[in-house]
Amino acid sequence: MSLLRPQQSMPLQRLESKSVCPYCGTGCGVIIEHDGQQITGVRGDPDHPANFGQLCSKGSTLHLSCHGDDRAREPLRRDRSDGHWTALSWSEALAQMASTWAEIIHRQGPQAVALYVSGQLPTEDYYVANKLAKGFIGSNHIDTNSRLCMASAVSGYKSSLGMDSVPCAYEDLEETHCLFIVGANVAYAHPILFRRIEAAKLRRPELKIIVADPRRTPTASLADIYLPLQPGTDVALFHGMLHILIWEDLIDRKFIAEHTEGWDALKAQVQHYTPRWVAETCHIAINDLRAAAQAFGAAPSVLSLWCQGLNQSSHGTDKNVSLINLHLATGQIGRPGAGPFSLTGQPNAMGGRETGGMPALLPGHREVANPEHRTEMAALWGISSIHPQPGYTAVPLFQAVERGEIASIWISCTNPVLSMPEQQQVQRALQRARLVILQDSYLDTETADYSDLLLPAASWGEREALVTNSERRISHLHPAVPAPGTARPDWMIYRDFAYVLGAALDQIQHPLPDQLDDSWYARARRMFDFSDTVSIFREYQQCTRGRDLDISGLDFGILDSQGPQQWPFPAGAQSGQSRLYSDGIFPTPSGRARFRAPEFMGVAEEIDAQYPLRLTTGRLRDQWHSMSRTGKVAALFASDEEAFLEIHPEDAQRLKLKNADLAWVSSRRGRNVLRVRVQKDLQPGLVFAPMHFGRRFAPAALCNQLTLPAIDPVSGEPEFKHSAVRIEAALFPWQGTILRLHSDDAHFRAAQRIARLFPYASLARIRQEQREGFILRLAGEAAPSVRDMHDWDQSLGMDGLEVLDYDDARRHVRKRLCMQGKQLLAVRLFGEDGTQEWLRELLLSGADVDAYRHALFAPKVPADRTAWTRSRGICACTGVNERQLRQSIAAGHITLQQIAEDCGAGSECGSCKPEIMAMIRMVHQEAS
Repeated sequence: MSLLRPQQSMPLQRLESKSVCPYCGTGCGVIIEHDGQQITGVRGDPDHPANFGQLCSKGSTLHLSCHGDDRAREPLRRDRSDGHWTALSWSEALAQMASTWAEIIHRQGPQAVALYVSGQLPTEDYYVANKLAKGFIGSNHIDTNSRLCMASAVSGYKSSLGMDSVPCAYEDLEETHCLFIVGANVAYAHPILFRRIEAAKLRRPELKIIVADPRRTPTASLADIYLPLQPGTDVALFHGMLHILIWEDLIDRKFIAEHTEGWDALKAQVQHYTPRWVAETCHIAINDLRAAAQAFGAAPSVLSLWCQGLNQSSHGTDKNVSLINLHLATGQIGRPGAGPFSLTGQPNAMGGRETGGMPALLPGHREVANPEHRTEMAALWGISSIHPQPGYTAVPLFQAVERGEIASIWISCTNPVLSMPEQQQVQRALQRARLVILQDSYLDTETADYSDLLLPAASWGEREALVTNSERRISHLHPAVPAPGTARPDWMIYRDFAYVLGAALDQIQHPLPDQLDDSWYARARRMFDFSDTVSIFREYQQCTRGRDLDISGLDFGILDSQGPQQWPFPAGAQSGQSRLYSDGIFPTPSGRARFRAPEFMGVAEEIDAQYPLRLTTGRLRDQWHSMSRTGKVAALFASDEEAFLEIHPEDAQRLKLKNADLAWVSSRRGRNVLRVRVQKDLQPGLVFAPMHFGRRFAPAALCNQLTLPAIDPVSGEPEFKHSAVRIEAALFPWQGTILRLHSDDAHFRAAQRIARLFPYASLARIRQEQREGFILRLAGEAAPSVRDMHDWDQSLGMDGLEVLDYDDARRHVRKRLCMQGKQLLAVRLFGEDGTQEWLRELLLSGADVDAYRHALFAPKVPADRTAWTRSRGICACTGVNERQLRQSIAAGHITLQQIAEDCGAGSECGSCKPEIMAMIRMVHQEAS
């Protein structure tokens, strides 16, 4: 089915459908504007309690990411010998999959196949995938990319509180007296929640905000106390704060005595974490440590927020339980404005946890290792038993694939070749696998290059779905438009595969594990008798009955009429429950919360003389994960066009690096080339790189080639937040730039292919008002050949236009300008690109260049022409950049409201407000 609007004389319909943003775990409500065939716009849903109509820069541009010829529309098979893709019918694709999996299961056993799914899948997809793996096939090897972000929060909650149940609600942001944000750049990763924090601080200036983070991120702009702790020292910090709370008698002895266990062991442990030792270990001021502890202990209510900074660690579980200890010791849980609140990274990572979509879990917060839980789920699924051994988590899973222990892997809605640590190992694993299946909505992810089959999945706005956000709130998403081509919802693909696999197992006479069914095919038809999302929900609902996340009283009618609801929502309930544990009873055998007493262990890979700097990774404000969706939107590149390396001025000076230089960044596993960004807010010895950029945009800057596969022994989460690296200048004798207005997606893909031929390249979309294009920056050891340049010109559509050329073979300077009338359409500057910023402005502005064509090839901007230097984008919604913002501040606009009225920055989604405030402070400091 085509997404193109039908040619007709009748006016197109103006329709709306309610949905939820598919990015972070905030779960913002979205109203999709469409005509029944194509999504035409989005706006925030004012009735959704997660965002009340607000959207961040990513959410407000969702409609620009839905379409394009990179969408997966039909099943494809890749020839490993030449990489060529061939179209298949669904019956052909499923038959090929089923034949291979049936043979593997028959010869090697069910544990030789695995599924790797995604926190972006809706709840019904997770449930059917989990049932397929554990209930039908008999393999517990099903994990999710949520392993890379939320697994340590899961293990921390379970260890301390008894269940993976987030006890808080977003309304606690408005209720709390003290907010402790640790290891979370909320301003970038959860912008709409940060808007609520900003509003709470503005309304109640007495609200105390403590931020602990190795980087002074935009989130720290609101901090009353900022703790720039060393990476990996969180356990020491929390134990040190508890030491002070005990010493100052700021603990809740009654709560400890009545509702907890394990206090004496923890108290004995933290007595060794003296303020001086902790301050020295964490590299923070002892007075700031004391102030943070006292603020935490004295506040009537305390809410802690955290995300990947605690979770992405080889000791992430220890960090989580140590933070929860602070809440239990002070009784700060189960009350308004109080509690340990992990912020979920993905839109339905919570739903995946609820449905058991991880190798040690079963639906309804049950455990694979628990015999009673296995018996309960076997009965619900109508099977005799479930394999008792938990499956592999993500990193060991791909290691097992490389060993050949797992022969085939099915990857859904995620991009592990880019997102997993030690990328090279994942690539080797997929090359070794007998069959790699990729189920995705997009064709050109990094993982597609290592896949044998690609199954087209319906995406956001194209299907009905359920998702659960960070505060346990379930939303019902309504479809707006049909999926492209023959793409299907993920649950339907899993269901249909079960049918075909059942027939394939019967054909080779693979024995059934019990006599509950006459054949594998009959078993599949019985177990996956799902006709729609409602039928899946009703079955999953029964898995929750009587459990901590009981939703037996919830149905689609309630969600549609009363709005999104928090669980638990048991039968007979009138509404969901905002907070958990208000009665002080916890889901542990004793009914008491458990204090844990881990020892501070440090990082998995310490720095040394060979690798003397600490690399940490993280997110950008305007990009998401591996950029499959956000990478299609030019406006989202304005703030950060290419991968970069933030480094402190002292380290940059010592390494003889200047701002915008290129640098080699090497670890024990690989090396990247990154653009240097000197950043004084970073502590010396620490460098930062964003995690989003893959080979489609920065083939030489693959962040996870540097990270290590060390994992937490309990949660299995990798240590993305710390790797030992060394840095040196990358001095390339040759450089070049290509600029082109966008006219065809084929030209962008051609630029991607060209980028992979160079030791350094970055590709970004560019935009100014209504004109869009791309910029390709290149660097190398030698100038490319004339033949290559001619081939590239042809692939980029730069040979059939009105062309002006300048060639200086002796200096290897070769330039080309492509014109249409009096306007620039494309520019190639090879060997000399000092005028790229000026020519970029001319190209994007559509300026008349006829009067000075003779000057366009000059090595410098002519003196009689206004020089133009690109300024980093600040406001993605309005296009306001740093230079314009400085001008507004210099003109006397020194509040957010004044700046919004003057130039528009910050007037729409508000994601840029922390940077605007930082710019105001910076300009005032420079002036003084």
